[in-house]
Parts: sequence; C-alpha cells; structure tokens
Amino acid sequence: MTVSPAEEHDDGTDDDLVIRPAEQADLLAVVRIENESFSQPWPYDAFDRFLGEPGFLVAVVDAQIAGYIVSDVTTSFGRQLGHVKDIAVHPDRRDMGVGSALLSRSIAVLAAHGADSIKLEVRRSNEGAKRLYRQFGFEPIRHVPGYYNNGEDAIIMVRQLE
Repeated sequence: MTVSPAEEHDDGTDDDLVIRPAEQADLLAVVRIENESFSQPWPYDAFDRFLGEPGFLVAVVDAQIAGYIVSDVTTSFGRQLGHVKDIAVHPDRRDMGVGSALLSRSIAVLAAHGADSIKLEVRRSNEGAKRLYRQFGFEPIRHVPGYYNNGEDAIIMVRQLE
C-alpha cells in the first residue's frame, strides 16, 4: 500500500504512508516502538526470526518507521488460521490511521496466503485496540484469564474471511 502524496483518505492516514515488508535495517526502530508500547515487549531476536515472513510489515512515514505488524498463517485442524501476533504504532503516530493501514494490509496478506480466519489476542483493558479490531470485523469469542504476565486477561478475537 503506497499512498500518493497530497491524497486525502477517509481513514485519516498520512499522505506519504508506505506499507512494506520489514527489513533487517528496520529492526532497531521496531524494537524501540515495541518497548514504548508494551510492558512485556518482545526481544530483538523475536522480530529477527520473523524477517522474510510475508506477515511482518512496517509502516513508513516521512522515511521513519511509524509502526509494524507481525502475523502468520498456520494449519490447525485442517484449516488455515491467520494470527496477528503483534502490532504497534509509534506514540507520535497514533490516531493517524497507521494501525488501520497495517491491519488492513495484514488481512490482505493473510488471505492471500490461504487463511480462512484470523485470530488475535488483546488485553482486556485495551479499549482502543478492541475498537480498531471490531472496525475490521473481529469479534470477541472468549477470554483467557491471567494470559499476560501481570495477570491481566486476554480477549481472543476472530475474523472469518470469505
């Protein structure tokens, strides 16, 4: 998804937003965003292991990494299940459509790789993320007590693909 300069978008994305596969040179910026976004951040090598995977995408705005998403497709009980594992946007770029652009592209990538549904986990307290996921058709299916290290519950959300 390359957005042309001076183009206005209904979703509020920046006019110079580019979504592309993550590269080795992006990892330090990705880890910085991860550390600023989560109390239990992924380590550098967790991201390094996903390099080259089609579901590891970065959002670039003004030649800076503005956010990222890590997702993949696995086979489970004969079905292809997409899984959004991690998504974050730099604090200075939040509420500008970057997360929506990343999630939209990720859904397309997962569908292109055969996923018939996509799941994700979200903190019970993360109202902004839950609102975003609902906008993209994700529905809560269950909660997992004590999923996170601090004891917070997770909500498992799923979107069926056609």
